[in-house]
Amino acid sequence: MIDPYAITHTPAFVLEYEALKKNLHLIKHLQEEFEVSFLFALKGFAMHAVFPELASCAHGATASSLNEALLASPFFAEVHAYAPVYQEREFEAIARIASHITFNSLNQYHKHKDEVQGASLGLRINPLYSTVSTALYDPCSPGSRLGLLPEELAILPEGIEGLHVHNLCESGAEDMAATLVSLEKHYGHLLDKLVWLNLGGGHLVTRKGYDLDLFRSSVRAFKQRHPNITLFFEPGAAFVWETGYLVTKVLDIVKNRGYTTLMLDTSFAAHMPDCLEMPYAPNVVGATVGESGYRLGGSSCLAGDWVGSYTFEKEPQVGDRLVLLDMMHYTMVKTTMFNGIALPDIGIMQDGAYRVVKSFGFDEYQRRLS
Repeated sequence: MIDPYAITHTPAFVLEYEALKKNLHLIKHLQEEFEVSFLFALKGFAMHAVFPELASCAHGATASSLNEALLASPFFAEVHAYAPVYQEREFEAIARIASHITFNSLNQYHKHKDEVQGASLGLRINPLYSTVSTALYDPCSPGSRLGLLPEELAILPEGIEGLHVHNLCESGAEDMAATLVSLEKHYGHLLDKLVWLNLGGGHLVTRKGYDLDLFRSSVRAFKQRHPNITLFFEPGAAFVWETGYLVTKVLDIVKNRGYTTLMLDTSFAAHMPDCLEMPYAPNVVGATVGESGYRLGGSSCLAGDWVGSYTFEKEPQVGDRLVLLDMMHYTMVKTTMFNGIALPDIGIMQDGAYRVVKSFGFDEYQRRLS
């Protein structure tokens, strides 16, 4: 665990380098053992200061926009592209970069297929299976705009070599195994014609307690049934699971009729929006989430910019620094400068030394607006 007072300026996203290397070692081992390919998804984590390390492990990267493709291409051997709908002014450039391009609909495929030269083409499908409880994150909810349904794919269109699914979110191996069962049930007539199958993200293989034995047996059995298919996984969170923190400072303590709020120099709305969207309260070093206790309050003027109810081992004081755990994935990539609040520093803790790799000021705010 890092010393929060070693951080030169707060708030700061701090990557623990050795924890990252541990995750990469496991993912690399799984790839070698099963001849499957793990792709790194930029949508969850785009800290390019460690892209060389990620590229040394991942088979390639996945991008959902031209900006992500441009950021990934100097580092990763392959760039796989998927977007719910491609921006017309971006697609030509994406097609020059990407080795694999997935389309969300047949309309998109027919519109853009003639612009592609050399890339392997695929379609996103709805596997009709999901265990995601939060509707905002469920790609298989009724009326979903993401992916084709079985009745739309009686045959594989000419020129399509792969299928792509993404239905999981921080899920276990049992959900991956059930996804394969549903795929074979609804799309089995297409599988022997495929070159590749992308099982998307949500496979949290680096989480403690993940059933790696079930992962192994499920993948092995599927590959035996379908030896023609190259399997891709793109679990962005798994690469950086529990690899870092957000370090913040208590600036004030506000009491209001039985509620006590620690006012922080960070914002959940601006810096950790997933906490409000999911919602969830992040784990905090030296505290437990309980029925009643201290709230953590953000620095924006949004009334709902607060989370949780924490009991602290030691009574918090103004000036204390708090360490919010597992704040690498879906944090930095979702930050905003609402209220003009400066973005947190981005830093790395390696071999006991801390270094800032990016800090933000007025120039960043000004450039984002006109």
